Amino acid sequence: MARFKENDLPKSKITVSSLNKAVLIFQYAGNHRWKFYVGLFFLLLTGGTALAFPKLMGMLIDCVKNKDNEQANFIAFGLVVILLMQSLFSFFRLSLFVNFTENTLANLRLALYSNLVKLPMTFFSQKRVGELNSRISSDITQIQDTLTSTIAEFLRQFILIIGGVILLGTESIKLTLLMLSVVPLIAVAAVIFGRFIRKYSKKVQDQVAESQVIVEETMQGISIVKAFANEWYEIARYDGKIKEIVKIAIKGGKYRGYFASFIIFCLFGAIVAVVWFGVRLSIGGEMSVGQLISFVLYSTFVGASFGGIAELYAQIQKAVGATERVFELLEEIPEKISNKHSDSIEKIKGNVSFKNVAFCYPSRKEIQVLKEVSFNADFGQKIAIVGPSGAGKSTIATLLLRFYDIDAGEILIDGKSIYEYDLETLRENMSIVPQDVILFGGTIRENIAYGKPNATEEEIYIAAKQANAFNFIEGFPEKFETIVGERGIKLSGGQRQRIAIARALLKNPSILILDEATSSLDSESEKLVQEALEILMEGRTSIIIAHRLSTIRSADQIIVLDNGKINEQGTHQELISLENGIYKNLSNLQFNNF
Repeated sequence: MARFKENDLPKSKITVSSLNKAVLIFQYAGNHRWKFYVGLFFLLLTGGTALAFPKLMGMLIDCVKNKDNEQANFIAFGLVVILLMQSLFSFFRLSLFVNFTENTLANLRLALYSNLVKLPMTFFSQKRVGELNSRISSDITQIQDTLTSTIAEFLRQFILIIGGVILLGTESIKLTLLMLSVVPLIAVAAVIFGRFIRKYSKKVQDQVAESQVIVEETMQGISIVKAFANEWYEIARYDGKIKEIVKIAIKGGKYRGYFASFIIFCLFGAIVAVVWFGVRLSIGGEMSVGQLISFVLYSTFVGASFGGIAELYAQIQKAVGATERVFELLEEIPEKISNKHSDSIEKIKGNVSFKNVAFCYPSRKEIQVLKEVSFNADFGQKIAIVGPSGAGKSTIATLLLRFYDIDAGEILIDGKSIYEYDLETLRENMSIVPQDVILFGGTIRENIAYGKPNATEEEIYIAAKQANAFNFIEGFPEKFETIVGERGIKLSGGQRQRIAIARALLKNPSILILDEATSSLDSESEKLVQEALEILMEGRTSIIIAHRLSTIRSADQIIVLDNGKINEQGTHQELISLENGIYKNLSNLQFNNF
């Protein structure tokens, strides 16, 4: 599994391999690729017309010396035509590049997201959600900006530099040599100095962001602040951060002052030097005033392009780095899952068998979570798994869903290894109701229908009624159209659990996994949820991971896990009669507390 960090990227140069990877973006352009090439053609036309402008301006000025009104009118008309052509070419260039970029990135985003959601749990256990969000949002945006404008602007500046220098040479070789020895060096120095100033400005922004964190934390935890009478402490903390901002900002202001002085004296001084030398050449008859004007305009073009191209190159570097990060994800091997839902999924009966199963999490190979675990769960049975925290209870559920591959042994369903089933068939026949229910931020209807996206209204209502959820749903003003909020935050814990049960009922699984589904509920909510669970467990194999032993007394078999091994196995009555048994001790601890 590739582990990739932003800091690992080469920042000083663009390598051949990174460029090859960047070029791979074009494979996502599909039938829109021609727009990029036509856009490049219009880019060349834009650069060519831009280079003609200073030449014609010089010729127009020379009309004063020649006192030729007709030629002046003709050249002025030519300048207007060139401006119109440049406007037209720029419109087509920008429109084509935007069209090409948006279509290409739409395909890239879809491919990236499709690959992400199909990656195995081993990948997500080693990655942070924030990092993945960054890949999809900021990295794609960086590529978008580059494809839309940066590459085009880089090429345009390159054309202006090459074409400008050639045309400068046609006006005056002496003046060109002076310009090339002074203006580009000062322009590049100005860019480097400017980047230093921006870094300093970013320091101020970072400090301001940190001060905002203090405000946010204080406001969120205001009750704790007041309970400890620590207002003075928070004020002092914020005051210290504000003073740091002021100190850095003042220092940054001085650097900006130096920068402004540098630009005024050096860059404009260089232009003065070029004009001065050009005037001397004009006085000496080596060039006309019009040629001098053309030369100054070309010098301005070349100097500005030298300054801009360095920054544009830095932007392209960032985009290449962003492209590498995106392709790191696209190169991850996904699980074999279709992009489209299938209505004809093979129905399994639900006989489950674990045979000498051993397992270690990929990120913690040194710790064996399960050790030679063996048990059977026949169709329709309720199998409860109990034990202390960290014993491996939830791991059994994740292995059954094939979130991870086992290290040894085998897991059978209906006498066939789970690895012989395709993932869609396997998971379509299972459903899980976890302790911490995750709902999506849409409506109650959408969250219930997640178990069966093509369900009818009647099926959704029946599932809600069976899950003891219908009454509280009907109590909301918007009923089934009620927005549940992010992760279901607008609903209580018991309500979220019943929505999850309705979702599982609608799916009609052959194998049901209940992962401590009632452990965090109050007594009233637990009663309603337990009633719904009893309906849910009818006619299917149920694997119940439980903390509260009161909910599993009727289980057909109770498995007691300790340190990854099965220590006890039997019914409630059988296990409660074992002297010094783990189950009996757990039971005594729980029931003696009531």
